Amino acid sequence: MEAEALKFFIACVTAAGFGIAIAAFGCGIAQGLGLKAAVEGIARNPESSGKVTVTMLIGLAMIESLCIYALVVALILIYAAPMATTVTELLTKQ
Repeated sequence: MEAEALKFFIACVTAAGFGIAIAAFGCGIAQGLGLKAAVEGIARNPESSGKVTVTMLIGLAMIESLCIYALVVALILIYAAPMATTVTELLTKQ
């Protein structure tokens, strides 16, 4: 039973690692493209820099929140899922 729990934990850690890596990669690319577009927009029309900057910051915050959601899911996979299996094992023994 302990070997199965260890395999499950290894699978959870691996899934969490890949999930965070993919989320960070995707969010990094999206933020780079957003920043590039904002800088190009300001370069073409310097008077609109205030509106473009505010919109860019809101967009970057939304993109970053996606990576934070992936982090939360990864932490749940690492900490909550193995604990749930051990708790159910303890409850079924009684």
